[in-house]
Amino acid sequence: MKQTQPHILVIFGASGDLTKRKLIPAVYNLHQKDLLGHPFAILGVSRTEMNDKEFREKMREFLPNDDSTSDFISHLHYQPIQTAEKSDYPKLSDRINQLKDKLGVPANIVFYLSTPPSLYHVIPEYLNSVGLNTEDDGFKRLIIEKPFGSNLETAKELNKDLLKYFKEHQLYRIDHYLGKETVQNLMVLRFSNSLWEPLWNHKYIDHIQITSAESLGVESRGGYYDDSGAMKDMLQNHLLQLVAMVAMEPPTIIDADAIRNEMLKVFQSLRPLKRESLNETLVRGQYTASHIKGEPAKGYREEKGVDPDSRTETFVAMKLHIDNWRWAGIPFYIRTGKKMPTRATEIVINFRPTPHHLFDTMDISLTKPNQLIIRIQPDEGLLLKMGLKEPGAGFNVQPVDLRFHYSDLSDAYVPTAYERLLLDCIQGDATLYARGDNVEQAWEFVQPILDEWAENPDFPLHGYPAGTWGPHESEKLIAKEVNGWRYPCKNLANDGKYCEL
Repeated sequence: MKQTQPHILVIFGASGDLTKRKLIPAVYNLHQKDLLGHPFAILGVSRTEMNDKEFREKMREFLPNDDSTSDFISHLHYQPIQTAEKSDYPKLSDRINQLKDKLGVPANIVFYLSTPPSLYHVIPEYLNSVGLNTEDDGFKRLIIEKPFGSNLETAKELNKDLLKYFKEHQLYRIDHYLGKETVQNLMVLRFSNSLWEPLWNHKYIDHIQITSAESLGVESRGGYYDDSGAMKDMLQNHLLQLVAMVAMEPPTIIDADAIRNEMLKVFQSLRPLKRESLNETLVRGQYTASHIKGEPAKGYREEKGVDPDSRTETFVAMKLHIDNWRWAGIPFYIRTGKKMPTRATEIVINFRPTPHHLFDTMDISLTKPNQLIIRIQPDEGLLLKMGLKEPGAGFNVQPVDLRFHYSDLSDAYVPTAYERLLLDCIQGDATLYARGDNVEQAWEFVQPILDEWAENPDFPLHGYPAGTWGPHESEKLIAKEVNGWRYPCKNLANDGKYCEL
């Protein structure tokens, strides 16, 4: 375990929901595990007028009510400024210097931008104006929440602006999916076991599926989501990052640059999409009014903040290829959607069937090829589906599951994604953060889709009833595969015996 240096965590947008519900509880848990190092301070920054005491009381609502909370709360401080006004940043600099002198620590500072993306161009420039980006007196790191641009052009523009004031090694583009324990375990599973790596290629794998399903709709985010949609909100970042981790080559060392170099090679190897044939490789959909468990469910266009004539997609399914030696000819099927039967994210490795079917039975369901299921959330774990002989005479094949669940490790503490990623940044480990060139390359891949949708209003947008697995057309996309789509349940345990939605 790396040693955590004394530091100050500065959170812009400290009066917002992300800070209250995710960031402060994550930092609290790190403090409870004695991982934050000493001394440290957390400085909340936003436009809302508050003092230290008021900020502490506001944050206390989202923390356990016990004695340890009081100790943690004492590390919280607050500085109101107009974040979009350059003239207010000397106040912030003075307050940071006061905290630094009080703690007697170097100016090791992590800036977390929990703000609207419009401020991503502004805050770094204004931090530079008061010298809060220089590393002469300690490290300076800047964490940026997605979206990293809204298309290829704006992503390049954002990277260019950020690099005017911070160096690439100071920039941490956070994708909380990469902070999930099972995602990280994917690398260990592949590269520490001689069992898997020889099979992880086009000779033994038939196809790969990645599903990220959400049971909720847009809730109160209708205004934001209507300008984004499933392509920008989920597929361009989260799902393509998972594709890269599944498909990457072994890095030479476990190092941030080495790992992100291999992920970049995957993005560069994605077969370019042709606008004229998008209908054959992509399905988009939008949920419509329905009933879920007997209760009425709104359609997307009836949600608050959504244009009644909106053509924003809430579902995307895509077939893509990676043109390199390892994955030649192997299709990757990825899909994401809102208002689906359950919440689940998983990667399914579908292996090729045996070349000669010695034990075929009348029941084709018993002779399906092997699957390795890597469950990201919920019920995190691994599941291997295989066939074994049924007890008794003959050679009747019985499907069985070999499984591992993180919940089985009763003595192990599994940190949340934000805990892991915040600690990594404080300790200077950028392995699980997106690099600028990776972000741009991912946008390069999806840009033809955005262009086609913008310029062709007749591109199909299929409706699907809320509470279902998306448009029927997504079935046609994968129809030739032996297993078709795998429909995950909330439970990974006892998979196939019962389904919890």
